[in-house]
Amino acid sequence: MRILGIDPGIERTGYGVVDLAAGVGAPRLIEAGIIRTRPADPLPDRLAEIRSGLAAVLEEFKPEAVAVEELYSHYAHPRTAILMGHARGVALLAAAEAGVPLVSYSATHIKKSLVGAGHASKEQVQRAIQSIFCLKKAPQPPDVADALAAALCHAHRTVRTARGNRGCGTAGLSSRGMRRGPSATAGQASRATPRSDTLNR
Repeated sequence: MRILGIDPGIERTGYGVVDLAAGVGAPRLIEAGIIRTRPADPLPDRLAEIRSGLAAVLEEFKPEAVAVEELYSHYAHPRTAILMGHARGVALLAAAEAGVPLVSYSATHIKKSLVGAGHASKEQVQRAIQSIFCLKKAPQPPDVADALAAALCHAHRTVRTARGNRGCGTAGLSSRGMRRGPSATAGQASRATPRSDTLNR
């Protein structure tokens, strides 16, 4: 099973693709990266660019499920929440247009599934992703780690369902690392948006 995790944002939308091998339950990293938009562009153009970039990811990697973080009701900065809601809506639209089932998890559920603490910091999530995939450095920016965390959370749930509450854990995960792929500015042609950075195999 292939899972695409998405961390929606107007400036940066993180994504991470992992494979869950049938009967093994060991998620393997395929690619992770971000889709960037220009702050100077009008909001509709930025949303269109996010949709285009996610559509390209969905078309290239053909996931069987998309995992995103749920919105919660209390945000310290309401404007940020509204913008995030716009980006999340675009992510949901891209998944629906591609015909891929989408699942949502709360931020606390994702963090608890990954590091055992529902209120873990972004740095803890980054270090957990670094450890799981044996990376030389923690993935940057944090949006990448958050997207992979969402994908791994769904992988964890899938394994538990298939194996009667037996989680995948870090010990069963692939030790294959990520490398920084060519950036869009270097001529990467696999993305619809020209401003995306990828980490892949």
